[in-house]
Amino acid sequence: MRMICDRNVALVFWQVSFSALRKDVVNVVDIMERLKNEENQIALDVDLIGDLKFVLASICANVLLSYSDLEQFEDVMTLLREIVKDLCQSILVDVDNKYNMPHVLGSLMDNIDDCISSCPHSTSMTEEELDFLLLNLHHISKYLAEKNFPLVTQYEILQNVCGNVRDFHGLIVNGCIEHESVEYVLPQFQLMAERVGLFLWECHTQSGLSELDEDDQTDKHSHLIMLEHLLLKIIPIELEVMNIGYTNLKASTSAEIGRFIKQLLETSPDILREYFIHLQEHMVTVITPSTLGARNIHVMIEFLLIILFDMPKDFIHHDKLFDLLAFVGALIREVSTLVHDLEEKLRNKESTDETNRATLKLLENIELLKEDLKHVYLKVPDSSQCCFPMSDGPLFMHLLHIHLNDLLDSNAYSIALIREEIELVKQDLEFIRSFLVNVEQEMYKDLWARVLNVAYEAKDVIDSIIFRDNGLLHLIFSLPITINKIKLIKEDISNLHEKIPENRGLIVVKSPKKLVESESSPAGKIIVGFEEETNLILRKLTSGPADLDVISITGMPGSGKTTLAHKVYNDKSVSSHFDLRAWCTVDQEYVDQGYDEKKLLDKIFNQVSDSYSKLSENIDVVDKLRKQLYGKRYLIVLDDVWDTTTWDELTRPFPNGMKGSRIILTTREKEVALHGKRYTDPLELRLLRSEESWELLEKRAFGNESCPDELLDVGKEIAENCKGLPLVADLIAGVIAGREKKRSVWLEILNNLHSFILKNEVEVMKVIEISYDHLPDHLKPCLLYFAGWPKDTAVTIYELKVLLDAGGFVEKTEMKSMEEMVKIYVDDLISSSLVICFNEIGDYPTCQVHDLVHDFCLIKARKEKLFDRISSSAPSDLLSSKITIDDDEEHSGLNFVLFGSNKKRHSGKHLYSLRINGDKLDDHLSDTFHLRHLRLLRALYLDPSFIKVNDSLLNEICMLNHLRYLRIGTEVKYLPLSFSSLWNLETLWVDNEESTLILLPRIWDLIKLRVLVMTACSFFDMDTDEPILVAEDTKLENLTLLEKLVLSYWKDTEDIFERFPNLQDLSFELKESWDYSTEQYWFPKLDFLTELEDLTVEFERSNTNDSGSSAAINCPWDFHFPSNLKKLSLYDFPLISDSLSTIARLPNLEELYLYDTIIHGEEWNMGEEDTFENLKCLKLQRVTLAKWEVGEESFPALEKLKLEGCCDLEEIPPSFGDIWSLKIIKLVESPQLEDSAMKIKVYAEDMRGGDELQVVGRKNIPLYK
Repeated sequence: MRMICDRNVALVFWQVSFSALRKDVVNVVDIMERLKNEENQIALDVDLIGDLKFVLASICANVLLSYSDLEQFEDVMTLLREIVKDLCQSILVDVDNKYNMPHVLGSLMDNIDDCISSCPHSTSMTEEELDFLLLNLHHISKYLAEKNFPLVTQYEILQNVCGNVRDFHGLIVNGCIEHESVEYVLPQFQLMAERVGLFLWECHTQSGLSELDEDDQTDKHSHLIMLEHLLLKIIPIELEVMNIGYTNLKASTSAEIGRFIKQLLETSPDILREYFIHLQEHMVTVITPSTLGARNIHVMIEFLLIILFDMPKDFIHHDKLFDLLAFVGALIREVSTLVHDLEEKLRNKESTDETNRATLKLLENIELLKEDLKHVYLKVPDSSQCCFPMSDGPLFMHLLHIHLNDLLDSNAYSIALIREEIELVKQDLEFIRSFLVNVEQEMYKDLWARVLNVAYEAKDVIDSIIFRDNGLLHLIFSLPITINKIKLIKEDISNLHEKIPENRGLIVVKSPKKLVESESSPAGKIIVGFEEETNLILRKLTSGPADLDVISITGMPGSGKTTLAHKVYNDKSVSSHFDLRAWCTVDQEYVDQGYDEKKLLDKIFNQVSDSYSKLSENIDVVDKLRKQLYGKRYLIVLDDVWDTTTWDELTRPFPNGMKGSRIILTTREKEVALHGKRYTDPLELRLLRSEESWELLEKRAFGNESCPDELLDVGKEIAENCKGLPLVADLIAGVIAGREKKRSVWLEILNNLHSFILKNEVEVMKVIEISYDHLPDHLKPCLLYFAGWPKDTAVTIYELKVLLDAGGFVEKTEMKSMEEMVKIYVDDLISSSLVICFNEIGDYPTCQVHDLVHDFCLIKARKEKLFDRISSSAPSDLLSSKITIDDDEEHSGLNFVLFGSNKKRHSGKHLYSLRINGDKLDDHLSDTFHLRHLRLLRALYLDPSFIKVNDSLLNEICMLNHLRYLRIGTEVKYLPLSFSSLWNLETLWVDNEESTLILLPRIWDLIKLRVLVMTACSFFDMDTDEPILVAEDTKLENLTLLEKLVLSYWKDTEDIFERFPNLQDLSFELKESWDYSTEQYWFPKLDFLTELEDLTVEFERSNTNDSGSSAAINCPWDFHFPSNLKKLSLYDFPLISDSLSTIARLPNLEELYLYDTIIHGEEWNMGEEDTFENLKCLKLQRVTLAKWEVGEESFPALEKLKLEGCCDLEEIPPSFGDIWSLKIIKLVESPQLEDSAMKIKVYAEDMRGGDELQVVGRKNIPLYK
């Protein structure tokens, strides 16, 4: 009884103390406001007054919640007391003491001390205390939202929730609302206040109170995660307030209630929108997409978010806004209940059938609400017409076709709402496109313009709905209207189709362009370089088979094909060798303007017959020309042939005759050259070497004289920057020839080289454009994609294939796999000569475009809104479909408000691919960096140096259902459950230097995954003994590349590999490999991976087993490699002869790389059975090898031998000189081998009779002795 009495006394004392504290706080705040507003008073620091109010509000809130046993309560409150004291002194330092501030502050300090020392133990609050607590929590959250975290939406939401609940509770306290009608919700108010207060307390205690602003970034991210969880818990109370407001208060005439209702309408849409976004992100972290009912909930959330993102907008009837908000609020409450019910049942392993039935019933509301939106809530919009903003209509239609197919194939939640409509648009546009691709443009240009406008409108409307940019208006009105427009055009075309005569000529719809010659006339030009090529062609022309032969010259635009052909055509040895000669320039004009072959054959006939009269129409020119050429040794040049059909038509009259006749063919299309080949392989014309470019410049500028010394270095740098393209070198030579021969003038040319080139658009860019226009529509965006890399960037063929697919540029077909289609695309690009391929044996095949082509691609891509490259400080609204942002330290973060949650909705609506490079994102911006609104992203690359993706951003990325390509840096240990939502992902590339990422079980959900690259990953946690549990039928059939696994001796590892039956490229690190049962190293059996072609394995010895003993080193590996293996790389392996013999028996092995290898006894004696039948490249790097014996047939197909850091090896076996296929010996850090290499070179050249074996060093620089 006495204890109860003591507690009551303590409670009364606390209540008295708190009442006094409250009065003092109100008094101090009032005095500060009066001082601030006095006219004659010295200006006060407004920010300090704001800080003081914030700290006082924190003290009051903490005191009211002190019954919750707040950790470190006394210490924190004492610190807050001192902060109040210091702030008051700073504010009042120059203020008159007319308000008796020492007394006021003394009373405040005493009452703070009393409240600290008399914490109540009762959890009940009076209405006045709860109201005061809510008031202070609102003030604290408002301060944080406006001053500390203005870019963090969640704090603004917290402020609005606290404000709405406090104002609602104030209406109760003031008697504006009957107590009985809200009694059930009052306990929730106190619970909410406790949760908010405890969150704010924890933030203070974790981050420390010495800094009350954003300076401390250490725990900021964890606070943000806590805040998101808090909002999920407290916003349902906002829903209750909305429900009561709609049910009980809507008809009230009270002015106070009217103001509250208006406030609800202004703030609730944002609150509910943020709640749903976080609820959806929470869902994907706890509920797999395959769970019954989960998909239905996601679809409903998508629908409601479309509404919430458009509330309140002008097109919603204002008098119906509260009704709509209440209806949406009721559905949100229902969705929230279902989510928590589903989560609870999964946690308890209960059946979810009942919940699933409830979700199906929930979906029935969508169509009902859509009808009400159309007829009740929304205003009918004015009619509008989109205007096609690009220039290349056929290209746009091609990309739109792929885009619509991708959307339908994506299975994304947002697509479920409009799947039928997208299907209708796709089918009708396919019908329209199939007709317009083959009609005369001029006759139907108005129709074509209508089609482009409505097609663009359809794309914009569909993307806007998915992106939630005026999505409600587009969903209810625009989409049906656009579908109807397309339908009308389809009907018009159906009627036209019947009227088109069957014999009407069909011309592809393309804008006519005034064409320039593919290469300017070579007559009178200064010709330099290509001496080896000239001599080769002269030999082919004047010797070789008696049969007719074709010498093809291919190369990129402006590379000098015509010039070289002209040079050999006019050579005296050629003109005297042939009886008849003729030159015929075909060019693209022949195809585009419908010339028949007769006109071109006329030209040839006139030259070989010395006749300049035109043959009459009824004469068979083919027969006439064949007779003229028959029995003669003739040379015909067909310059600039673009397709195989033209070639076939023009070469029909050319007889064989066994006279040694020749045809010179120049073409940009390698396909044409290969089609025309007879005996001689096509010559792919290289670019000019730097010294050749300089020779051209020097001769144009100085004639036969030499360049003065003071201009030499500048001149050579100008030549270097021509990047080997004769067209550019000739253009710049012309500029130099017309200028003064002064250093300052030449420096000006050097510094403005790019502008000089682009000024001559007719001569330069048109040459590229002709080739570009000749490309089929499906290859054009693939070429323009090269603008996404910096100039001079060599891109691996593999990376290019992956990114073209991820970018949505590759059309899917039933007949071929995606890999086959991408390979065809890349091969065709290379064949066009616009893309240069480097495919040297032993190196990864790469490709790149010349700087001139890069300039063209960037200009064209920007024009077609396909690609843009911007800096972080440049203004941009992300209007292109692919964006690369280069962040720079000076302007870091200035442009990243584009990725903030407050960014206007249309930003990035058409963005499908995003790459961000640069320096580390500022800490104060990292938690405001959001990607969730870029909902149509297919490809995302966040440079790890720019940002390390944390848990919350990773979960946000996992909401981007359309992602196909994802490359990020992160330190998470496991693939989170949210990864299950990335079911369209095909490439996952993770830079995780600090951790080994655990793949199972999430990896099985990525059913479309083809490429998986990580710094280090494992199927299971290496630190636990938990078994791997995998369903029997679980496989990733599409996975072709897996890098880099960490494996140890584990019984289930081989079973895991069987789940990836189509692996082509595998890389892993082998740890803990000693098998004590067999006393030898363990190696996983891989022979069942029949598709595997490239294998890389790193071996890590352990200090805890017997692997370091001599017995272990002398033990053979039990290798079981697949027979189809073409490339094998081994790191740090101890090998004996038997193991090497096992490798030698691989029948298809073409490349073998041994790094840091310990070879037993430092000897490799290759017997007759050790034959690498198909090995083309062998590299030994830091191998412990002193003696190497090679048999005559050990490497019958070897083309390249690379030896690096082989310090113990005394010489290269002389028998390498007998390998006729050997082309290169490369030596790095192995000077003692240079003599033997040069002897092999001399011997091989004597045997072969030519200079075909190169001995090179680092960077392929030739070695000489």
